[in-house]
Amino acid sequence: MIEPQSYEQLKQEIAARMLEDKGLLDKLRSEIRPLRTESRRIQPRTTTAVSLVGTDGGNNSLQFDPFLVQLIRVVDSSNNEYCLEAITPTTNVLRLSASQFDSDGSPRTALGRMMAYLGVKDLSQISHMIRPSNDSYPASPSWVQVYRELVEWSILFSIIREKDFGTDTLIVFDGLLRSKVFAGDLFKKYLQGLLEGIEQQKRKNRRKIYLAGVAKHSKVLSRYRLAMALEQVLTTNYPAYVQIPRDLEEKSYVWAEYARGDDRVIGGAEANKYVGGKLFFVKFGSGSRDHVWPIDIFLPQVVDAQTVIGYMLADALNGFPVPCYPQCLQKAHENAALVDFDLDILQDQIYDAIRSVLKDEAPSLDAFRLQDADPSQRRYS
Repeated sequence: MIEPQSYEQLKQEIAARMLEDKGLLDKLRSEIRPLRTESRRIQPRTTTAVSLVGTDGGNNSLQFDPFLVQLIRVVDSSNNEYCLEAITPTTNVLRLSASQFDSDGSPRTALGRMMAYLGVKDLSQISHMIRPSNDSYPASPSWVQVYRELVEWSILFSIIREKDFGTDTLIVFDGLLRSKVFAGDLFKKYLQGLLEGIEQQKRKNRRKIYLAGVAKHSKVLSRYRLAMALEQVLTTNYPAYVQIPRDLEEKSYVWAEYARGDDRVIGGAEANKYVGGKLFFVKFGSGSRDHVWPIDIFLPQVVDAQTVIGYMLADALNGFPVPCYPQCLQKAHENAALVDFDLDILQDQIYDAIRSVLKDEAPSLDAFRLQDADPSQRRYS
């Protein structure tokens, strides 16, 4: 516990640091001030809104999982399941790559179809973060998260290019429309495939498909949130949005290329390989202090920003349990969550699988299950 005299010293130290850094706040305010006159009122529009969400592996609170089993599951807001598989960090990458294709080489999964479009046959070719299995090196659990992200991108790719839409539809992606897991220029080629699918839907089926990504957090928003409040940016008493200049994004990221889209070309700088969206800050509520959300709109559709955000407003007005947040995204998260009964079943299946591996030693596992996994928790009882 900090002593009272230490609190006084700490107070003085913090006050001194804030006084020294006031110039930084003034700079942030000057950078954000022009956006006050650039904000636009959102006009609500109605259409079908669909969201895709993958089950978050970090939320799998299994009590016993020695093999680090991860579920790769992607569902939408209508509870349609597009992918369900279980892998571990030691899963053979070559066999996992081969499982995306039939024996004749034709793709059999959404990931396989995306790989075929990108011209790759192996997962290590689509992302340098996935290395071929090698007994000489310990398996890193991080590649599973990369694989999960690739599956989510592939499901989005498959839906836009293959699904028959009954009406004009807004697809809300969980996260910003940018990624650094793709190797080389593959993400740029992937974005071109999305655009081809959208144009084909309009040409053949006369359906307009809009794409946007919604993030819970953003380094850009975190950097400028206080300055926005002080400069009264998006503090209107009606829903509003503002487009964020690329230079403000670049000042917020360690790697500037994560903020550089096709709409910003700098001589001598690396071409855009990671960014597929234009960042907007959007306030769906009518209160002056309602939450502001970072939203990426698919780059070729930035000219339709008012339409896209208007569709999202109509969906966000019914947001629950989080108010003024797209309901389709909340519904998809609810459908994807692995909790309660589903989690209990998964835990039992892991025990059953281990029991079948142990064979004659299975009774030892049954005795092990009766042991307290974390006796230290008793101190909180």
